[in-house]
Order: sequence, then structure tokens, then C-alpha cells
Amino acid sequence: MSGRARGRSRGRSRGSGTPQEEPLRRPGEEQQRAQQPSAAAAAPTPVGATSVAGSGRASYRGGVAAPRPGAGDAPRAPVEEMAQLRVGTGDARQVGKKRADFRYTDVTTRPAHITDKRGNSGTPLPLATNFFTFDCDEDWSLYQYHVDFNPMIDSRKMKAGLLFTHAELLGATRVFDGMILYLPRKLPQEVTEVFSQTRRDNENIRITIKLTNTFHSTSPQCLHLYNVIFKRILNLIEMQQIGRNYYNMDLAVDITQHKLRVVPGFITSILQYENKAMLCADISHKIMRIDTVLDMMYALYNSTDRSGDSFYEKCTKKFVGSIVLTRYNNKTYRVDDIDWDIHPTSSFTRREGEITFKEYYKKAYDKDIEDDLQPMLVSRAKPKEVKMGRPETLLLVPELCILTGLSDDVRSDFSVMRDVASHTRIAPEGRVNTLSGFMNQINSTPKVVEELRGWRLRFSQNLLQLGGRVLPKEQIFLASNAQCNYKQEDADWSRDLRGKQLVTSVPLQNWVICFTRRDSGNASDLVNTLCKVGPPMGMSIGNPTLCELNDDRSSTFLDNMKKFVNQNTQLVMCILPTNRKDRYDAIKKACCVDHPVASQCVVARTLSKKQMLMSVATKIAIQLNCKLGGEVWRLDIPLKNLMVIGIDTYHDSASKGRSVGGVVCSINRNITRFYSRCTFQHTAQELNDGLKVCVKDALKKYHEVNNMLPDKIVIFRDGVGDGQLPAVHEHEVPQVVGTIKECAGEDYNVKIAVVVVKKRINSRFFAKTGRTYTNPVPGTVIDTEVTKPEWFDFFLVSQSVRQGTVTPTHFNVIFDTTGLKPDHMQRLTYKMTHLYYNWPGTIRVPAPCQYAHKLAFLVGQSIHKEPALDLADRLYFL
Repeated sequence: MSGRARGRSRGRSRGSGTPQEEPLRRPGEEQQRAQQPSAAAAAPTPVGATSVAGSGRASYRGGVAAPRPGAGDAPRAPVEEMAQLRVGTGDARQVGKKRADFRYTDVTTRPAHITDKRGNSGTPLPLATNFFTFDCDEDWSLYQYHVDFNPMIDSRKMKAGLLFTHAELLGATRVFDGMILYLPRKLPQEVTEVFSQTRRDNENIRITIKLTNTFHSTSPQCLHLYNVIFKRILNLIEMQQIGRNYYNMDLAVDITQHKLRVVPGFITSILQYENKAMLCADISHKIMRIDTVLDMMYALYNSTDRSGDSFYEKCTKKFVGSIVLTRYNNKTYRVDDIDWDIHPTSSFTRREGEITFKEYYKKAYDKDIEDDLQPMLVSRAKPKEVKMGRPETLLLVPELCILTGLSDDVRSDFSVMRDVASHTRIAPEGRVNTLSGFMNQINSTPKVVEELRGWRLRFSQNLLQLGGRVLPKEQIFLASNAQCNYKQEDADWSRDLRGKQLVTSVPLQNWVICFTRRDSGNASDLVNTLCKVGPPMGMSIGNPTLCELNDDRSSTFLDNMKKFVNQNTQLVMCILPTNRKDRYDAIKKACCVDHPVASQCVVARTLSKKQMLMSVATKIAIQLNCKLGGEVWRLDIPLKNLMVIGIDTYHDSASKGRSVGGVVCSINRNITRFYSRCTFQHTAQELNDGLKVCVKDALKKYHEVNNMLPDKIVIFRDGVGDGQLPAVHEHEVPQVVGTIKECAGEDYNVKIAVVVVKKRINSRFFAKTGRTYTNPVPGTVIDTEVTKPEWFDFFLVSQSVRQGTVTPTHFNVIFDTTGLKPDHMQRLTYKMTHLYYNWPGTIRVPAPCQYAHKLAFLVGQSIHKEPALDLADRLYFL
């Protein structure tokens, strides 16, 4: 790489939206996407060396970038590896920084009236799960000691070295974090004083070890220790930590045709569950590039594309915002910028004096850097990480970094995803065998056995066996109470839906279709096919106004839409030559904000396969009916006067620190019509700030349709992480409940339930069929053993997947005054997974949650403004 940038590049975030409408996606893609490894699940930026003053910008001398003292900003020191908190074995290197505010206790959210959260309806189903029990002696206790050093010592490694010289007193099994010492046995005295000498100046250091607490095996502090011990065990079986999880680099598989590497590993955690603490272990895969970031820079430099971007702009778009792995210490960092003025030959100051980056990596990691002119990647710490003592800025060498995860471009490549899926999607039988082999390795490795014996712990080798229930099959009703026949095992009624009338059909007579001259044939074929598939569904589709465009520029689409769209236009359809995001965003913004009208975008490639055109047109027709206010199918909902609300959030790609909250509320008895609004909030701002207006308007709409207000409201709240649950329970729920009562008046005695929906979980369940394991039947509920005693929670498997292992969804009822029994809450939740009209089958979450996600995604990715209220009572965002 040669040449010097004239100015620093500016990092910017990249949007991830695609303009293709959802009904044209591959069936079952939602579940399969959930099983894909994500680059976003990377660990927090590790601690690096302290920033020190050094030389400034580099200038060329004989073709080599040499430092020019006193010019510009000083280079930051490179990252230095820091040991993590581990189980002590006498090595001072095992001590590291304390873990920050680690939660092992959960907020109690179980409603007072729920004495037994187990349901009874359905057919019993024996299951196995990826949980493993472990045992300890009955008299097991953990002893916590506070350790003081006099004179005081700052270095944790030095503290550990001095303390661990008294191994005969402490024993071989211990954990020390620089201040707190944990032992599995009690020392002879409650206060013990010992002395050690420093190696450098033979100074006598008095060490006072004082007993401060004794913990039982079920205490939260012991759970923390169990996890620390298990991480030590993973190190002993030679697994390497990358981010938060551990991986086996020896079993990595290279997909050479795509320059990708798949590294298998495990996600593990030990937490308290219904009756005991257990280990949850699941298979994880880390996806990374084979080539380095520098190799990819070379490829960008030599590429010839028509984007018109300079090389520096290409690199910024490609790498800023991505996660990289440094090969010398297996740590992950987010790339926030690229510094083109600092090179490996630039120097910085350490205690020993000035040293170049190139010399540092050779000395510290024995890594030879070949390209002296490459720029440096910049990784900035978050404010909370800076408070923890981490440097604000770290510099990384591209030659030593590998890109992790899959970019949006790669995810849109079907051949790449197919090859990656062949290694990452593991069937239940294979998953069970891998997990059993993993535990067998732990229980048979001598070093691990010795470690566990020191702590008097024993892990089970067999997966936990428990009982689940399969809820009754739900009946799908169409017009005139006609039913769809389908198998519950497949959870798919697409075949039986063909040629049958929808519950409510809206005639489409006044509509416009825009297309380029090249796509005129595709447009004609689509219109003719829509006119064929519409009438059997009860949907009358008239001939549209044809709008042929001279080119595919965004302005051309917008200008012609303004010309042909009027107040009587029901819908605008655009045939797009490619899935270019800026054009899609412009069309959606015009149709949702500037000139409110239902819109449908179809990528021309989708219409090219004529043998699939009938199926594609059927899905598009169903979607058009929804966007016009129609209803497709319904279920039997026994609860009368019920409103179901779905809430989800999505980060706004155009405004850093701002999120979009999607709120979708049912407005009729059958829960087939919905009213939607969105709200914007910044980081650390509560969702309720804009939720009041959304709920108030939804109640007005419900009253307008039903001539009464709902008696019961069930809110499904998605997008809540583990750390956010206390805030949602303590702040958001009281405000939402207060808002509802405030909107309708004090005399309005509505009963409310709030259910937190969690999709990103590591729990897996397997149904045993003879000697093999399979996925559970959709409708399987688990509400014992692996649930939490302080929660009213349950797991629901609502989907059927063709490949891999199905992922359940976790539901946690954190507020409830409805008086619904556990059976009723579980049945209602399962029913809601049947009502998502973009897919003729069940989905992972209740339909209002998925609708809220679609709305928040559209606004956060494309519109960035609140859509017009004229569209609020239709599913225009599908």
C-alpha cells in the first residue's frame, strides 16, 4: 500500500437494510437467521497500554515512514494483553482486573397471585435439554477473605506473587482478584498475618488476611465463583477465549472459496434455576476471515468498481463499524476509524524509552510486520470502559487483524450462506452428541479432575431430562368459517391457503405501477398474474396505471410518483432493477411521510423465474390486501374485549444514539386488525416518553371500532436484554400502566399484563424419538426446572425448522392483574404466533411483536421520521 492520505478518514455507521419486501424471502428464513452467528456479539474492548506521548505524524525518508518529532498528535500505545480473573495455581500472572458489576441475581418479577406457574393443558412430552447439573458436598462452603498489603502495592500481579508464596497456608486451590481471596476451606485463624519480600529491593511486605464472609453453595457469590472455575476448566482443555466465549482453534474449518473460517466453540453459564444451580452449555461458532485486514485493503486498492468512491472511502465503508480479531492475543475490537498518518514505523514512549510499533510487536509477541506503510486501525473505548481504567484510544495493525462475522453483502450471497450453514446448523442428534462429548472431555481430563476435586465439585455428564407439554393444535379460519387443514408438526398452512377466500378482502382498483423500460415485461407478467390469483382469494384487482421510466434514478421514481399519485390512489408498486438501498429509502419515505399511500417494492430478479411467478404473485397479493386494511386468516380467541400490544425497538441508522420504538395494538375482537405508531428516544431515555401518545390514540381507535374500551390489555415487550429487565420492571411498567389508566380516566378498571419476550437465549430442547433426538413439535411448552423461581416464565417452541435445531423463545410475565391462569397465558401466547400475515405458518414471537419490529426497522433504516397517521390503521410496513 503506497501513498499518503491528505486527511484523516471519518468513520461512519453503515445501514443494514435491504429493499426487498419480506414475503419474497425464503420460507423459514426468520428461524434460520436467528441461528446464524453474529459478529455483533463480540466482547467489550479489552484494556490496553496507557497512552503516552510520542512522535507525531510520519514523513517519508527513503521510502520508509519515519517519525517526525513534535508534529501532530502523538500515536497511542498498542494493546497489551492483560490476564483475566482465574483460579489461582501459584502463578502471579493469573490475577487480573475485577469483573465489573456482574449480575448473578435476577430481579423478582413474579406476580403475587401466581403460586404455581405450571400449566396443565396439552399432551405430556419427555424432553432433554442442554443443561447439566453439578453437585458439591453437603458441608460445602466458600470462605471470603479481605487481603491488605502494608506498605500498599498497586500492581495486582505483584500482590498475587507475594500472596502465593504462602502456598502451604492457602492451599493449591484459590481465587484472588487483588483484594478478595476465595478459598474452599477455612484458615486456622480469622485474621492471619504473613510476610513476603519483594524481588526488586527485598522490602518486607506485611500481608493481612481477614475472614469477611462465609457463603453457602446457592449464594450469588458462589455462582460467580462457579463461572470463574468453569472458565479455568475451559482453559485447561486448551480452548481459547475469543470475546466472551471459548473456541477450539484446532477444529477450525476453512471455507477457502469464500476466504472464511468457521471455528467451533461453546457458550457456557452457570446460574440458579428453579431447584438448583446448573450449567447451560450450547454450541457456538465464530466466523472470521482467512485473509487479514491488510489483504482486504490490497484487494480494495486494486479493485475497479463503478461506485466512484476513493480508496480511502472504500476502506472506511468496508471496515469502520466492523469487529476485528487480533491474532496475537485472540481479542476482539470494534473499528471506529482508520488513521492514515500513523504507520508501524511510528514510535511511542514506554517506561524503557521510545519504541516503534513494529519493534513492540516483535518484542512482545514475536510478530514480524512486513508492510511499513500500512495505516493503523483505531478502536475507541466507551465512556463506561474509560471509567474502568481503559485507554480512550487503541491502535491496531491491519496486518495482524482478521475481520470477524459476516457483513451485509456476504449475508445477501446465497452461496456463501449455504456453505456457512452446512457447518453452523447442527441437527438435534449432532448437538446432543457434541455436548455429551464436551462434558465427557471435562470429566476425563486429569487436570480438570484435579481442579474440581480441589473445589469438591462434580459435573454431570448427561443432559438434563425434563417434561414438557404440547399445546393443542390451533384452528385457522378463513372467510365463512372455512378452515385450513395443516399438520401441527409442520406449522405451515400455505398449501391449504391457495384458492380460498381471505377473511376480509379489499378491492384494489386505483393503483399505480412504476418500472423501467427494461422491466416492462416483468411488470406486465406480474399484473396479469395478480389479476388471476386475486379473485379466488376474494380480492378484486383492476388494471393499474402504468408508469414506464426512462432510467432507474431515485429522482425519476419520485417525480413520476408525484405526477400519477393522487388522493384516490390506493397503492403504488415499484419494480426495482436492483436492491439499492438509497432508492428504496427514498420511495418509502415519499410514500410513508410526504404523500401517504400504501407502497410495495419488488426486485426485478424475484420476477425473473416464471415458474415461480404464480407463487410470488399470491404472496404479493396477500401482502397488498394487508396494506390496504384487509384480514387474511383468524383464530378462535376466547377472551372478549382483549387488546394485545406489541412493542419493539430498533437503532436509528441515521442518528447515533437514537432508537425507534414500534408500538402495534390490536383494535378488533379477533386480533386481526392493528393500529401502529412509532416513537423516538435517545440512549438512556425511557421508551415511555413517547409511548403515552401511542397508547392513547390506540385506545381511541379501539373505542371507535368496538364502541367500548378493552377489558384486558396484554403487552408483549420485545427488545429487552438481561441488563434492562430491572429498568423495565421498575420504571417502564408502572409508567405504561399509569398511562393507560390516565388516558381512559380513573373509573376505567382495565386489567393489564406485561410479558417480556426474549429470543436471544442459549437454551435448547430435544424430543427423544426412540434412540435419536429430534426437534420438539411446535406448541411445546416448558415451565419447570429450567425456569427461574423469582419469575413467572416459560419457554415456548412455536416454529418448525427444516435444518438445524429449533430455538425456543423465553417469555417472562413481569406484571399481571388480568387473573389469567398459566394455561391461559401460554395458550394466548401460542395463538399470537399464528397471526403474522407475511408467513402462512407460526413464527418465533407473537405477531404484534413482529409487526412492531417491522415498523421500527422500516423507520430506523429508511424513513427516519414518524410515518403519516393516515396509514396507522393498516399494515403498510410489511
